[in-house]
Amino acid sequence: MDNDVSAGSITTIAGRLALGITLLAFGLGYTDLIDGVTAADAVTIAQYVGGVALFVVGLLALRDRDGAGGTAFTVLGAFWFTWAVSAGDQVSDNAAGLFLLLFALVALSLTAAGGDQLSRGTYGLFLVALVLTAVARFADSDSLTKVGGWFAVAAGAVAWYAATAAMAHWPTALPRRAAGRGVTATG
Repeated sequence: MDNDVSAGSITTIAGRLALGITLLAFGLGYTDLIDGVTAADAVTIAQYVGGVALFVVGLLALRDRDGAGGTAFTVLGAFWFTWAVSAGDQVSDNAAGLFLLLFALVALSLTAAGGDQLSRGTYGLFLVALVLTAVARFADSDSLTKVGGWFAVAAGAVAWYAATAAMAHWPTALPRRAAGRGVTATG
């Protein structure tokens, strides 16, 4: 193991990659962007990458005393595993919508908990995706489902960027303007 990289950051990178891949597959399935690819095609990725791998990464993060990452990854791993194994079951649209809304509360908690900008962005976009897909299930709205899918794609892209940026040493925060410095009028 490289001494310059802590075990916590390695688990965070792995968790963000697993979450990013799963969100991209899930979201693209709902957008109908790729002909013949549906959300049902994301079930295997959701079960093993988003469910099992993300849950294990979360346990490793908790072992390394990364409470925020460990909590996020284990809970999201449980979400993806549950979504994947129940995807073929016949449940009412209201039950499916409720499931998505309950995990939207988890995403809200993760967003409000703080952390870096990319984590908050990922969880915030995922929150919107879950709310939109839940409402779409309640209202039987295909167009709302597609919009929710696009938010999931955006969340997956942010999670993927966060992991890649950490490995490649790319910027991970938006630059801030210094106080008092701004555009001045010239006369």
